[in-house]
Amino acid sequence: MADPKGFLKVTERELPKRRPVPVRIMDFKEVYEQGDPAQLRRQAGRCMDCGVPFCHQGCPLGNLIPEWNDLMYRGEGRAASERLHATNNFPEFTGRLCPAPCESACVLGINQPAVTIKQVEVSIIDEAFGNGWVQPQPPGRLTGKTVAVVGSGPAGLAAAQQLTRAGHTVAVFERDDRIGGLLRYGIPDFKMEKKHLDLRLAQMTAEGTRFRAGVNIGVDITWAQLRERYDAVVVATGAIVPRDLPIPGRDLPGVHFAMDYLVQSNRHLAGDQVFDQITAEGKHVVVLGGGDTGADCIGTAHRQGALSVTNLAIGKEPSANRPEHQPWPMHPTLFEVQSAHEEGGNRQFLASTVEFLSNDVGEVRAIRVAETEYLDGRRVPKAGTEREIPADLVLLALGFTGPETAALDDQLQLSVTDRGNLAREADYATAQPGVFVAGDAGRGQSLIVWAIAEGRAAASAVDRYLEGETLLPSPIASTARAFSI
Repeated sequence: MADPKGFLKVTERELPKRRPVPVRIMDFKEVYEQGDPAQLRRQAGRCMDCGVPFCHQGCPLGNLIPEWNDLMYRGEGRAASERLHATNNFPEFTGRLCPAPCESACVLGINQPAVTIKQVEVSIIDEAFGNGWVQPQPPGRLTGKTVAVVGSGPAGLAAAQQLTRAGHTVAVFERDDRIGGLLRYGIPDFKMEKKHLDLRLAQMTAEGTRFRAGVNIGVDITWAQLRERYDAVVVATGAIVPRDLPIPGRDLPGVHFAMDYLVQSNRHLAGDQVFDQITAEGKHVVVLGGGDTGADCIGTAHRQGALSVTNLAIGKEPSANRPEHQPWPMHPTLFEVQSAHEEGGNRQFLASTVEFLSNDVGEVRAIRVAETEYLDGRRVPKAGTEREIPADLVLLALGFTGPETAALDDQLQLSVTDRGNLAREADYATAQPGVFVAGDAGRGQSLIVWAIAEGRAAASAVDRYLEGETLLPSPIASTARAFSI
């Protein structure tokens, strides 16, 4: 146990300070300042090493949280990194991007603010990279078996690293020009600078994983051809089909999907020349959707020099405190103030968008909204409450409906569930022998920590399929919960 009286001596949550808003919106660097090691040690010392540590259950990866909290408290950073990597291939991603369901399940959270698990995690991995403790782990032998992983997001990368270390020859295919999926082009740098992704990709390359960017499976190579060339295929293409809003004026210039906007911003920041870039500079911006993608759009719009930013959500404003129907250790729906929300803008709830309005030249100039009311369990615009909000740029951040399935259905005859996801068994196998599905493509839009957990678990299933048995670990929480099939 880190400090037997730590939770009694330190009762408050402490996090590193965020850079001042006027400073940080001038660039796309991460928002947090350098952490204080003493503060981190105090927070790690609050971990009680519970008899039944529910943080394990809250984390789909089954992270050994009390163990690496104890090691960080004792100043044993290298050992902490080893315990962290025992269950998580990419803590530098989850430590920055995961909403930390482990903290909602923290036993200390019953009557105190939870341990800052996420901050301890990212501090461990940053120290490990900074000290050169993260080294390639190439396999001791090669099996002679080949695996194609399609998609280079967190699920695909986790599966690829595990299978490479098991001795298989693994090629990761990505249709974009750079590896990383939404980690590369969907996440703004102020949440995760791309240097962290590049460091991990360098390790994976040194281990033997082969990366093939700019290859669109289903077009450049058919899925059937890929299956013929490799002993196994892992489909980790994500759930990237955006949810649309089919209302009058949807086709007006200036109304865009959020991901189109974010991808262009990331490409521009990477030094690419982006023609006709969607930009918020000098515009009144309205973001529809109150989730993480919407917050990413808000922060990006501020940095591009928007005149105003309005964020609309159709539902009710969440409670600031844990709702009674979501008791510990459940992950509650709470009112969240992300770094982007601190930077300005106007957040409005119970706002139903009715119509996009055009100006004299046919571009969007405003949106008509109404209050949301609930009728027979449905959210509908309330009559007589319509009003207009100026909008030169509207970004639809309404979530995703599922993976792209047409080519997989035509070329591999993979079936689709009634939820629009690729059908699979509990071991991630599809009806097509040797083809497995991991991540959002199989479970629908979800958390990055679930993607990594599924990538690891799918790798274990693939290894068993190829070798008859496996020593690869499968995440604790993944095997304990029902799968989306």
